[in-house]
Amino acid sequence: MKMPRFVIGGTQSGVGKTTVSVGIMKALSKRGLNVQPYKIGPDYIDPAFHSFVTGNKSRNLDSWMLEERAINDIFVKNSFDKDISVIEGVMGLYDGFGIEKDNGSTAHVSKILKSPVVLIIDGNGVSSSAAAQVLGYKLYDEKVKIKGVIVNNVSGQKHYELIKEVIEKFTGIKCVGYLKKNIDIKLESRHLGLIPTVEVENLNKKLDKLSSMIEETIDIDEIIEISKEVSTLYYTYNNDNKTRLKDVNIGVALDKAFNFYYQDNLELLEELGAKLVYFSPLKDRKLPDNLHGLYLGGGFPEVFAKELEENRELRNEIKKVSELGMPIYAECGGLMYLCKSITTIDGKTYEMVGIFNRNARMTNKLQRFGYVHVNILKSCTISKMPTQVKAHEFHRSILDESINDNYIYRVDKIRESKIINSWKCGIVENSTLGAYAHIHFYSNKRLAEDFIENCRLFKKGSV
Repeated sequence: MKMPRFVIGGTQSGVGKTTVSVGIMKALSKRGLNVQPYKIGPDYIDPAFHSFVTGNKSRNLDSWMLEERAINDIFVKNSFDKDISVIEGVMGLYDGFGIEKDNGSTAHVSKILKSPVVLIIDGNGVSSSAAAQVLGYKLYDEKVKIKGVIVNNVSGQKHYELIKEVIEKFTGIKCVGYLKKNIDIKLESRHLGLIPTVEVENLNKKLDKLSSMIEETIDIDEIIEISKEVSTLYYTYNNDNKTRLKDVNIGVALDKAFNFYYQDNLELLEELGAKLVYFSPLKDRKLPDNLHGLYLGGGFPEVFAKELEENRELRNEIKKVSELGMPIYAECGGLMYLCKSITTIDGKTYEMVGIFNRNARMTNKLQRFGYVHVNILKSCTISKMPTQVKAHEFHRSILDESINDNYIYRVDKIRESKIINSWKCGIVENSTLGAYAHIHFYSNKRLAEDFIENCRLFKKGSV
């Protein structure tokens, strides 16, 4: 099967990729199509919008963290039975790791998946110059197949028609529609990107309005035709992760405070023999019964710090099972929750779980942002031996220093094969590991395997 698909790329960040992507997904879904969404890069929030709109879990495709074969297989596995796949890009079309356009960029993933690109440009304040811009994107890498252009932020139809005429005349690429300036459909942002779906009021109403605008001024039929201009992709992995007996139970924190998970991470754990049991640190007063491990992803615990503090019963239970040796893996927001306290940006301090004797303090700026190499220096919750894995960090909080911390990560920032910065992270207490780095398990499947095995050992009373 050819699996109809297309990539929505942009000339730069802020050009409207997510707004247009979500609107097109909604319009396609309203036509009765079974839409499979994807997000290029490490973002968690945009995929949540995709999933909300389509009813299908969005997947991350990150060609810096993952090998090309893994990207191909994640795509094929999830798209083979869908009507159409929509792949939202990241940053500008050719923006990748450093100056490497074929490492982490939207263009790179479009080539891996042999997918046509619909390019979004900003029409505000331009006419003929739009053609020069599109032509530059076309010629910069002619292996990237730009098959359509959407013009955002135009003043009206006449403005669009002027831009459309010059682009099609001088680039040979068809314009498939436009969006006018409209603040009513703008998706609101916070310091790390869009505000998550679980916090957006009247989201369905906003999305209905957006999809109506999309259908009015963007040629959905033409986009569907573009999506069919693809060749066949094949699944390449030998499936050594055949679904196994669910012999261990892992509790996964999932609510408004904790919802940053790669969907493929969760499903890989299931394939390796875990039954995932979801719980809410905000609402549940006790952990689910018969757990053998915990997984606490990222999110915004600082936004809900008061509610988390008030749930003393659950905090105490999590600390108790940690002291009993239950394997617990926590990333970023999960790490903050397992500290003794969180200090919010207004200076208020709230009590947290207290496994790690540290205070997590919010700041006004990003402390770490971008791709990193994580060197796991010794055996831990997710690794039975030293290893290295690619990961991503983005956070505004810092942990107050402590001389008693048992760090097991050395995190390297690398440019052009040279380490430009290094720092310690990855705190271990009992069998609990907390770290800022977000890891995609498909970048090193052994980490998921070792986590599952440690949960099995705990079940048997060997930990």
